[in-house]
Amino acid sequence: MSGHNSPTPEEQKRADAELKAKEAEEQAKLPYKWTQTIKDLDVTVAIDGKYKGRDLDVKLTRTALRVAIKGQEPIIDGTLPHPIHVDESTWTLETVPSGKEVAIHLDKVNQMEWWAHVVTSAPKIDTSKIQPESSNLSDLEGETRTMVEKMMYDQRQKEMGKPTSDEQKKLDLLEQFKKQHPEMDFSNVKMG
Repeated sequence: MSGHNSPTPEEQKRADAELKAKEAEEQAKLPYKWTQTIKDLDVTVAIDGKYKGRDLDVKLTRTALRVAIKGQEPIIDGTLPHPIHVDESTWTLETVPSGKEVAIHLDKVNQMEWWAHVVTSAPKIDTSKIQPESSNLSDLEGETRTMVEKMMYDQRQKEMGKPTSDEQKKLDLLEQFKKQHPEMDFSNVKMG
């Protein structure tokens, strides 16, 4: 009778879709929108076009975020699930077709984790379902990017049974060496 415990792929798909729909609905109800990469988080809060920067009360601390229009209930006021670099985090007031929006950029301290929500009082999203492709390779710093690209290249080469970039370098060097020393016999040279 053990077969009943694990859902079939179809059931799993439906459950995932339902969860995603529920998540989307919960997130849509929030008075702000947010997106994230593995390194940072962007929150936008739509407000009436009549407000100016001085009407706002926006506070970013290492572990909390507050966005309010002075004299009104705060739009966001809560504890962040993970700490941020306050110096690297910013907020701006931007004019958009629908009025204005407060754009908040939060720089994560731990740049290896996804956030389930902006503030802990908000509904969570399932971070295990996040597709990390959304953080573009071009966003990564030079060295990290080179390393990631190399890892991806090596992974692909391995899957195709081809030499990885390091092995390829050795082979290329050997080829060059052979060309420079045509008189030597390399038939017994073992690679690796």
